[in-house]
Amino acid sequence: MFTTGRIIFTIAFIIVFAIAMFFAYAKDKKHQKHYYKNIWKVASIIILIIAAFATLTFWLHD
Repeated sequence: MFTTGRIIFTIAFIIVFAIAMFFAYAKDKKHQKHYYKNIWKVASIIILIIAAFATLTFWLHD
């Protein structure tokens, strides 16, 4: 199914992407406070949807 290289690449990509998004958010937060009022709610919902999709995918393909 997944090779070790693919798993390592996926984990590294997710970590680097999350760090990049955090720094982009921190940079924009200074300039546009109005737009980021409820960003943590939106981000947590997106993370929950991705986690649910991943869980269902691994559970159904077992």
